[in-house]
Amino acid sequence: MDNTLQSIRYQRGSLQLLDQRKLPLETDYLNIRDATDGWSAVRDMVVRGAPAIAIAAALSVAVEVFNFDAFAGTAADAASFLENRLDYLVSSRPTAVNLSDAAIKLKQIISKAAAVAPDANSVFQAYIKAAEIMLEDDVASNKAIGSHGASFLQHQLKNSNKLSVLTHCNTGSLATAGYGTALGVIRALHAEGVLERAYCTETRPFNQGSRLTAFELVHEKIPATLIADSAAAALMKDCRVSAVIVGADRVAANGDTANKIGTYSLALCAKHHDIPFYVAAPLTSIDLSILSGQEIVIEERSPKELLHSRGGLGEQVAASGISVWNPAFDVTPANLIAGIITEKGVITKLVSNTFDVKDFVQKAENKVCPCGK
Repeated sequence: MDNTLQSIRYQRGSLQLLDQRKLPLETDYLNIRDATDGWSAVRDMVVRGAPAIAIAAALSVAVEVFNFDAFAGTAADAASFLENRLDYLVSSRPTAVNLSDAAIKLKQIISKAAAVAPDANSVFQAYIKAAEIMLEDDVASNKAIGSHGASFLQHQLKNSNKLSVLTHCNTGSLATAGYGTALGVIRALHAEGVLERAYCTETRPFNQGSRLTAFELVHEKIPATLIADSAAAALMKDCRVSAVIVGADRVAANGDTANKIGTYSLALCAKHHDIPFYVAAPLTSIDLSILSGQEIVIEERSPKELLHSRGGLGEQVAASGISVWNPAFDVTPANLIAGIITEKGVITKLVSNTFDVKDFVQKAENKVCPCGK
């Protein structure tokens, strides 16, 4: 067993989430007993990262129904209960599509189970098994993203002996069930001996880069340097960055991508300095129902996260009476993105310099390699 950090500890009937608000100073796991605990953990950012949010939410319901002493209802009543709990959990964080995508898929499983199940418990068991499979699949998906990304970058940047990669926010084991997306690519590059250095931004406004990504990089013994968000352009100008790799909370059909606030600035800087900018995300982060990033709902966080130290948990550090605008995410337009790294391969641009995300996803879902082989 490897020494990878775990944001989610689960065994049937028990769920613990690492309280990421306290990292890196404290390592504290919270017991999640039901969907209400799950909703609070997601909303309050005990757990964060689009893949981890979806899995933690799904498992919170699995734990709740597993520990029922009794359920007075039919199979149809059990299905209705589960669907209502999933709808409730989706309301906790609106920007990350993985959570709503997971809810839709789980509802389909619930509906099929209720149609043939003899009792409520059978529906609950089908749901629990489906949620557990999500947990297992996420780790495999992340490792595939890392492998595809590392191979692609080495091919694209073959003139470089070793690569230095800049990343933003946290996209590692703490943001997923394990291994990570953008940070998974960095891990894979390091494992293959081709990573010179990883640079991570502090990532305002919640410092998820300095508190979490830096923590993971040190834990994994990956050569890394922390920079202020505002230092990224100077770093690129000094020719210290081979590529920028970030995660995604939602990817629109045209390739526009929502990610932690500050991502758009990095993409603009990378474009100016002729540095390739990549997005690494599972297919579950792609939302074909929205045509562009203009349709993505951007969550706004509490002013306290800027007005107080420790991401809003400590003493006030800003001037009293100042107004605050604190969006959690921004949208990077597709024209600034060189490629989207997924577990099924890399979505690259057509001759028209646009992404055909829908075609890639359809081929991937039909188990046809997007490269045509």
